Amino acid sequence: MAFNNIIGASQMDGMIPVEYAREIFNTTAEESAVMRLARRLPDMPTSTRVMPVQSALALAYFVNGETGLKQTTDVQWSGLTLTAEEVAVIVPIPESALDDNQYPVWDMVYPEIRTAFGKTIDAAMLFGTNKPSSWPTAIHTYCAANSKTVTLGTNADIYDDLLDDGGVFNIVEESGYAVTGSLAHLAMKAKLRGLRTSDGQPIFMRTPQEAAMYELDGTPLVFPLNGCMDSSSAWLIAGDWRQVVYAIRQDISFKVFTEGVIQDAAGNIVYNLMQQDLVALRVVFRLGFQIANPVNRIDSSTQYPFAALVP
Repeated sequence: MAFNNIIGASQMDGMIPVEYAREIFNTTAEESAVMRLARRLPDMPTSTRVMPVQSALALAYFVNGETGLKQTTDVQWSGLTLTAEEVAVIVPIPESALDDNQYPVWDMVYPEIRTAFGKTIDAAMLFGTNKPSSWPTAIHTYCAANSKTVTLGTNADIYDDLLDDGGVFNIVEESGYAVTGSLAHLAMKAKLRGLRTSDGQPIFMRTPQEAAMYELDGTPLVFPLNGCMDSSSAWLIAGDWRQVVYAIRQDISFKVFTEGVIQDAAGNIVYNLMQQDLVALRVVFRLGFQIANPVNRIDSSTQYPFAALVP
């Protein structure tokens, strides 16, 4: 954890406008690749929300003859809890830097904050990086522990690794889910550009002058630019993103402080705003996240809506 980062030699012209604060949240949702594909629920009025998920399916039976007895069935639901957790950052800036520099510090800090929020959220959801304990097992973590992965190079080519029998898409489909999209490391583009048809034509590129259209089996293929994809763990994660849900508890909020202290985890004072003539911007965002994974009629024992292509 870092407690002594600081930005200097820039200018913040008074309080940050409310429009900027709202835009941080809106752009964070865009910068978060998972939030772009997942399903957003209504905002949370409290810190927790219980979402019913079907846990037992209805059955039907033929009646044995004219006097046969009709049987019964039930349908069951279990509660899945979303817990809102906080993502936050503090940006300390010397007051002298605000007075002396001719460049608007907010214009430079703003894209970094939005990207940092998106990466933090995605890395926690996908790989469990600094994941709150109340959130479910991260998507790739679950895939790796439950045989929901395909190793790159297992089959004749990447096309087979992804789309053929036993490929990543097939694992999701055997679980009773249809793939709605995929997330891939940016370096995966080169591997896909190298795929050719039987007559040597590129699959993803019609002409060298046109941008390649990346889709897999008619579903979107997204390459996050926020650095959340860890190619040492997974090249690509595909699945039914409708089963991933998130809800906002607290919209992006900010406060500017000119007094107070910033401490490290041991309680040591790193910065004293009043004594060191510092201004500190604090940005806070709270959201909950869950993976529904209800039972289905294809596979009700080991079903999971995702699979991964791993190194």
